[in-house]
Amino acid sequence: MATRLVLGELADAFLQRTGTRVTIESVGGVDAVHRVRAGEAFDFAILASDAIAKLIASGHIRAGSKVDLVCSGVAVAVRSGGAVPDISTEAAVRNAVLAAQSISYSTGPSGVALARLFERWSINDEIRDRILVPPPGVPVGALIARGDVELGFQQLSELMHIEGINVVGPLPGPIQIMTTFSGGVCAASQQDSEVRAMFDDMNTVTATDIKRRHGMDAATA
Repeated sequence: MATRLVLGELADAFLQRTGTRVTIESVGGVDAVHRVRAGEAFDFAILASDAIAKLIASGHIRAGSKVDLVCSGVAVAVRSGGAVPDISTEAAVRNAVLAAQSISYSTGPSGVALARLFERWSINDEIRDRILVPPPGVPVGALIARGDVELGFQQLSELMHIEGINVVGPLPGPIQIMTTFSGGVCAASQQDSEVRAMFDDMNTVTATDIKRRHGMDAATA
């Protein structure tokens, strides 16, 4: 879901340049992996890099087809008009988490990394009852906007377009959680060359500008 909007714009740009129309269905990462493993007829999948690597190992994505496309970092958000916490340092973020009445983060790779961070801080027991995990397909920002959550963590690309919230900023460097999203050609695809051409197009200089507008960075040099 973190790549939904940026991929839509990249696909539109590819259509304008080549005349090739691409239909992308955006779902949660766990659901996407399940559907690829189940053999649904997709030409390609775009997921966190490690998920693509596992699908290659299991034979569901073609070996040699993996292409890194975007890097996405985690940001912190509160409800519009709410108190803005200090998140300038690791210690400040820890204090903000401990002070929040409710906390939310996604079930994706960034959420797993965040849970490990809380464990390293030895605050799991203290905050466990304050954590609200969003249902599949529901962004953390939506929970913040309607007042269900005081402090939320999610990919910047998922937070920046939601009304009713204030994106405080990215996590500070020492604890920033970067996720690389990669594409791969599905094993049953009959359009291998077309998919690879699309991936190449998604890594052009023009594509980099699109990624930055959506709060992401290019994943390649």
